[in-house]
Amino acid sequence: MFNFTDENFNKEVLEAKKPVLVDFWMQGCAPCLLLSPILEELTKEFSEKIIFAKVNLDTAPSAIQKYGINVVPTVILFKEGKPLSGFIGLRPEKAIRTWLEESLQEEDEKNESIGEEDKSSSSPFAAARVYEEYAKKNGFSLNPNKKVVEAIIRGLLEREKKFGAKFCPCRKITGGQEEDKKIICPCAYHLEELERDGKCLCGLFVKKIIK
Repeated sequence: MFNFTDENFNKEVLEAKKPVLVDFWMQGCAPCLLLSPILEELTKEFSEKIIFAKVNLDTAPSAIQKYGINVVPTVILFKEGKPLSGFIGLRPEKAIRTWLEESLQEEDEKNESIGEEDKSSSSPFAAARVYEEYAKKNGFSLNPNKKVVEAIIRGLLEREKKFGAKFCPCRKITGGQEEDKKIICPCAYHLEELERDGKCLCGLFVKKIIK
């Protein structure tokens, strides 16, 4: 278990690659003394997933003020520099183990959900990335107005769900297979429209923005 002060708190806790479980404590605090060996025992069990650390209130006044620590022991689980979960006071080992398992499981499920969204071309996030990459490769850009892009992406996904393809939301679906293929985004007309008007009909793509 590591001991941190204001001098190394930001680097060791907020920039850590793993979640960091921080035990805020003070000298002479009986519950702190009882909690410490419990956390040390759990260190062995969760060492591959979590970094355990101790912070004495007397040596880290800035961190104490920032996170509003006014009662000890206070335990906070940090992930990517942000407090994820925590508890105050002495708890039995079984309760802390359960809390840790649940906190880590929730974070894993959240990450898996984000990962799936990244992979799915039918998610707004992933669809926007696909069109952004397409625009870059072809020398133009997505519309800089994010609200416009979000609205168009929603329209494309709604049409995909209803009609089976991302048909341009600004063009009428005729029912003719060959004709309708031409209006699947990026449609057959967008390059001509970009050259002529500086943007495609729906406004998803615009001429290259020079920054």
